[in-house]
Amino acid sequence: MEDLNQTSPERFILLGLSNVPYLQVMCFLVFLVMYVITLSMNSLLITAVSISSKLQTPMYFFLCNLSIIDIFFSSTVVPKILINTISKDRSISLLGCALQMYFHLAFGATECILLAVMAYDRFVAICKPLHYRNIMNKTLCCCLAAGSWGACFMNSVIHVVLTFQLPYCRSHHVNHFFCEMPPFFRLSCKDTRLNEISMYISAGIIGMCAFYLTLISYIHIISTILKIRSSQGRQKAFSTCASHFTVVSLYYGTIISMYLRPRSAYSETDKAVSILYTVVTPMLNPIIYSMRNKDVKGTIRMKLIRQPLNL
Repeated sequence: MEDLNQTSPERFILLGLSNVPYLQVMCFLVFLVMYVITLSMNSLLITAVSISSKLQTPMYFFLCNLSIIDIFFSSTVVPKILINTISKDRSISLLGCALQMYFHLAFGATECILLAVMAYDRFVAICKPLHYRNIMNKTLCCCLAAGSWGACFMNSVIHVVLTFQLPYCRSHHVNHFFCEMPPFFRLSCKDTRLNEISMYISAGIIGMCAFYLTLISYIHIISTILKIRSSQGRQKAFSTCASHFTVVSLYYGTIISMYLRPRSAYSETDKAVSILYTVVTPMLNPIIYSMRNKDVKGTIRMKLIRQPLNL
């Protein structure tokens, strides 16, 4: 395996999280449990929204999009981690690496924009409740969702092409557990300034703009909530936004720290940061967002649990 980068230049070796046997077993079990929870919880949310007419609203439409993203986002990374953790062969083909990087970037960026769209949805719901149905109509919701997916999938093509045009003559051993851009820049013997600039511009436009739009939405939301005279009304309004703000803070914080730092600042802690937004966040999203929601829990109990029992 040590000579694989010399004998097979079309493959890379992912060094993974640890070489200690007992830690590998722990990592495998933890990631497996988290992946199963991610798939089951997000699938449960999508099913609940699909079968309940009460949940056919813009907020749950965007939540379904988020759940679909989280399922695929996690699936681009976790299965390969599980295989590499228990396998002696940690290599990945050039095509496999490019595809993993492409979908990881695409789904990650789409989630960034979708979180901003969801913040706008909450802004309209709380600040302009009388005009909510007219503003957040079906056409606008579909356009916002499709635009988020389309723009980010096209943006990812540019980065993957630029990344894999670099010559990797230093090593093919990637000090990471999946194919992500920053670790690859350190392997190239060519100046990667253009790649880094394009990455910063993309992260700035997508990540920072989405974050600022979310922040502006929440400034207006909090300002409106504070004007509500009823303490019960304020509490209800805050509860609808608290879940979204929690997820936004965790996701944007880790993404920005990974993609808006100079190459010299990268360290082993980047693996932990990557785990947060590729594995942990997709698992927590349906729990934070929906399992605290009475409508979703009611739908799950009435239509997905009691109905099979009645049959």
